[in-house]
Amino acid sequence: MRSQDSLPKRAVGRFNAFVLALRSSPRWGAVIRRYLTIITYTGRRSGGTFSTPVGFQRRGDIVRIRVMFPDIKKWWRNFLGEGGPISLELDGVDRAGHAIATRDEAGRVTVTVRLADGEAGSPGVPAGE
Repeated sequence: MRSQDSLPKRAVGRFNAFVLALRSSPRWGAVIRRYLTIITYTGRRSGGTFSTPVGFQRRGDIVRIRVMFPDIKKWWRNFLGEGGPISLELDGVDRAGHAIATRDEAGRVTVTVRLADGEAGSPGVPAGE
């Protein structure tokens, strides 16, 4: 018999697969990629590498990710305190950055990523340098 929490995990897995398919779709991909990215990070306890789609807002070299249902999701906890390294797919290019998670008094969680300086593909830096 399956545990009750496996149903939500399967639903999230299916939703993430759907989102990934939309991102790579010739018809909808360009629109979806403006609002959804793939983050990749190393788990602080497991040491494993994980990737997941997330919504984001970007202003220059600062990316903000609002974590929906933070009490259910755990990935953002890897970035508490001093934070840690993260990779994001932006404009078709993987960008490295440093992420820090904060929780406000209302319980909302935001992960703020400062993109690494001088990476190809960032505003003001020509590709290939």
